[in-house]
Amino acid sequence: MKKYKRILIIVNLILLLVLFNNSILQKETLLSNGQLILLELAPVDPRSLMQGDYMTLRYDISVNIDSDSIYNKGFCVVKLDENRVAKKVRIQNHKEPLYTNEYLIKYTSTQWRGINIGAESFFFQEGKADKYQKTKYGGLKVDANGNSLLIGLYDEKQKKIE
Repeated sequence: MKKYKRILIIVNLILLLVLFNNSILQKETLLSNGQLILLELAPVDPRSLMQGDYMTLRYDISVNIDSDSIYNKGFCVVKLDENRVAKKVRIQNHKEPLYTNEYLIKYTSTQWRGINIGAESFFFQEGKADKYQKTKYGGLKVDANGNSLLIGLYDEKQKKIE
């Protein structure tokens, strides 16, 4: 019986490692092949004593959306201007053909905050809050399936804050 327990533990460990590495590979692929989109930020900036300094991000595209009138999960379709800044075009519940210069961003609907695109917090080194005071945009990499990954914060001149 002990032999089967060890085999079961080893199989579970291997499965866990495969799933974990697959997740990392997906994020790395999104970072290297994703499209850069800048989302304008709406004002909000709480701090956390337990987690260190961070900025809660609220995107302009998620403001003024009635969460009761949309699906719990779906896509926010955005269109980019000449500076790569996204403007909300429409909300849809499934993938549909896109027009020129339109991109999908997956969302989940929350009762309190409208839509959540999965990149709602940005952590930074303690004592560096002044550097992020002029943050205007959140920079996301987005793939063709609407998956997004926050890669940094940008100032009013669309330059990444380092």
